[in-house]
Amino acid sequence: MRFTFIFILFLSIVSCKKDKQSKSTIPQETQTDEILSKSEDSIELKAVSKSEDSTNLKAISTKEFTEFKVLDSKNLTKAEIWDLVNQKLDDFTDEDYHRLIPIVVEQDILSLQEHVKDGSLNYEELTKFYLYRIRKYDRENPNSLNSVIAVNPNVIDQAKKLDQQKIENTHPIYGMPILLKDNINASGMATTAGAVALKDNYVDDAFIVKQLKSKGALILGKANLSEWAYFFCGDCPSGYSAIGGQTLNPYGRRVFDTGGSSSGSGVSVSANFAAATLGSETSGSILSPASQNSAVGLKPTIGLVSRSGIVPISSTLDTAGPITRTVMDNAIVLDAIFGEDKSDSKSIYALWDPGFYTNDIKKASLEGKRFGAPKRLLEDTLYLNALAVLKNQGAEIVEIDEEKLGLPNFLRLLNLDMKKDLPTYLENYANKDIGLKSVADVMEYNLQDSIATMPYGQSLFKGIVEDQGDSLFLVRIKDTLNTNGKQYFDIPMRNHKLDGFLSINNYHAGFAAVAEYPAITVPMGYTKEGKPKGLTFIAKRLQEKMLLEWAYVYEQASKARKAPEL
Repeated sequence: MRFTFIFILFLSIVSCKKDKQSKSTIPQETQTDEILSKSEDSIELKAVSKSEDSTNLKAISTKEFTEFKVLDSKNLTKAEIWDLVNQKLDDFTDEDYHRLIPIVVEQDILSLQEHVKDGSLNYEELTKFYLYRIRKYDRENPNSLNSVIAVNPNVIDQAKKLDQQKIENTHPIYGMPILLKDNINASGMATTAGAVALKDNYVDDAFIVKQLKSKGALILGKANLSEWAYFFCGDCPSGYSAIGGQTLNPYGRRVFDTGGSSSGSGVSVSANFAAATLGSETSGSILSPASQNSAVGLKPTIGLVSRSGIVPISSTLDTAGPITRTVMDNAIVLDAIFGEDKSDSKSIYALWDPGFYTNDIKKASLEGKRFGAPKRLLEDTLYLNALAVLKNQGAEIVEIDEEKLGLPNFLRLLNLDMKKDLPTYLENYANKDIGLKSVADVMEYNLQDSIATMPYGQSLFKGIVEDQGDSLFLVRIKDTLNTNGKQYFDIPMRNHKLDGFLSINNYHAGFAAVAEYPAITVPMGYTKEGKPKGLTFIAKRLQEKMLLEWAYVYEQASKARKAPEL
């Protein structure tokens, strides 16, 4: 990134990358809170329409990092993570682990619940299995992934209690061990956002964590992330944080990018370290790591899921959402976490009964559904294969030209939002003992030991502090971006009578972000080099139920996901 390779979306940008084999071009992934890794193939992006943010920016193309300035954390050891848990795992042996592999690894939530019901598994064993697997594979070994940043010291005891209660007619999330991106507040563990400055940020549960717990979910631990949700350093790879070290992609460690900023959430669920994970997105931070790690990631409509108690970038665009191995699991997690939070200014009152997202999903059909496929994407073989699958399921594919719209001042929006939103979090949701009140305070803290806290610098934080835009300017930016984002999808949807929009990975995450529209990505296969890619469905506001149904039909017809080898 070196500011010449900052934010591939921030902008009104459509990027193209060279396919060295065919010499064809396809759009590069758009990102905001996550930035693609450094490459020798850096190319200047071509803006669809000029904006003051995009004229001087370049982005990095598709080669992935093979070398990192920092790999293992300098601020956290494996021993520290497991100090309070090891003794509770003493009675879980390698024999137990291998016995449970067939009924846990790659099993969806409903299958896990069936195994509990038939007595071949209980919640304590399931929790210990995931903990044992994380400890065995995640850190300080040749196949490390560095995807988990903390484990809940009380989770085994909590699992035992659930086994003893044996409550009937529970939510499917009951007893399922969930990993949270480490910008989501959860009691018993620090919420660090990957930053040393927040290493002692022990706080109460965020609203969505309370939602999970109220339905019996188990909080297994915290997943690593791109520090400060990738809105911190101007020259760092995705998946790096000072606390968690460098997260690596299980399909190609040090070869393929993890995606950001919910890198640990995407990697850990793909590696079968939890039943499901939660990530957060400002623009692409769920879609990117989910697609890069062959998982299912849903970015909800802004306001459907609470943001209270989550370290922010932008109160305009932020949302939490599930990352899972299957679409049904994704629907189950969304069903468990949505709900009105009166402390969240954008929270939506959705009067839907439990099971709203899951009850009809297996009856879903694509017969007669019309999807828009941008012509620029049609040179991607995996995308073409996915379109063929959709057609075979009865969908109509309409080739479309995209609207010539940009995203002017996107970076300024993030600057001005975070300048006010981070102090709000620090005042209302952080541990007061950490003594931080602003972005400038964090920068000053980092200067005390820059090697340990910011080996890649903190240039994006510097940009936040220096941005002098006022509240009126921010309102104007929001209005323009929201209008452009909605028109980008609404015009072709209206003109072609489309039900949805089809993308790849997080290529169109920026437009979906500013439109506040939901999107879901589903594994669609692997390149000849073995790199995962996702088919991404985008729909209008509060159409998550339809997205999940479309994605489910595609997933069941394609069966594209393959588990990584650990």
